[in-house]
Amino acid sequence: MADIDMADNGDMYSNVFSFMGVPLCTDISKSDADLAVLGHPYDLATSGRAGTRSGPAAIRQASANLRWEEMRWPWQFALQDRLKVVDCGDVSFHWGNHEDFVQSCQQRASAIIDAGKTLLSFGGDHYVALPLLRSHVARHGKLALIHFDAHTDTDEEGWIYDHGAMFHHARQEGLLDDQRCVQIGIRTSYERDRHPFTVLDADWVCARPAAEVCARIHEVVGSRPAYVTFDIDCLDPAFAPGTGTPVSGGLSSNQALQILRGLQGLDLVGMDIVEVSPAYDQADITALAAATLGLEFMYLTAQRLHG
Repeated sequence: MADIDMADNGDMYSNVFSFMGVPLCTDISKSDADLAVLGHPYDLATSGRAGTRSGPAAIRQASANLRWEEMRWPWQFALQDRLKVVDCGDVSFHWGNHEDFVQSCQQRASAIIDAGKTLLSFGGDHYVALPLLRSHVARHGKLALIHFDAHTDTDEEGWIYDHGAMFHHARQEGLLDDQRCVQIGIRTSYERDRHPFTVLDADWVCARPAAEVCARIHEVVGSRPAYVTFDIDCLDPAFAPGTGTPVSGGLSSNQALQILRGLQGLDLVGMDIVEVSPAYDQADITALAAATLGLEFMYLTAQRLHG
């Protein structure tokens, strides 16, 4: 059987094995789902505080707090009426083996994408975005990138397996359309004169209404298929303490949700949410923020696919 329904919507906290209590899926080729969730418990590319390998489990557990609301505000439809979702569990790989993770990640992601599903991924550290981009590009061609982060992650001196260098490597591999890539919330140093992407830094974003920020994102991305990658440290540590490289002066969770919601109308082909490190979290604040962002992307996907 392709889908295994482990959740009873009348009980939020029993058997919390999947994101939002959606059915578990063991064979994506036999599923009629529109969107699939996949976890990436990998943090071997971390430069700061480790622990993001436990991020997918923490996000799934925190999602139990979102299951009571049949229709999420401010959306005007119930998600289950427009979108079929399954949880495909986690990528399995030999611990400590980068190459095995990359191969397993790309195989699992490609199987989901090639089956015609939209993929929502939970990290793990941000390096996981590179193999995920490869799988999405194989299906959709060169992509625009909508990148939420405190850091640009374009370090040209970084190692291949480095959560601060993967977008440099993505450019080198020809995965991205530089003119259609935008980075939101940046507040660490980068070489502005030779930086390849449009940057909407944290001060610029925080000083403007979300609608203005979204208008600029739409202008940059245009009609190109776009991949959304959300490093939870885009949020200020007050809203996301549970991450390996916290940087003060970031976005609030409300600002991020408003901006994400404002991406309606763009061709969003996939999303990852990364860098949740539960050992440094407080009261599941970070995991809940990540789960809420994931749920918001589900609503965006429902709107994109079914109106």
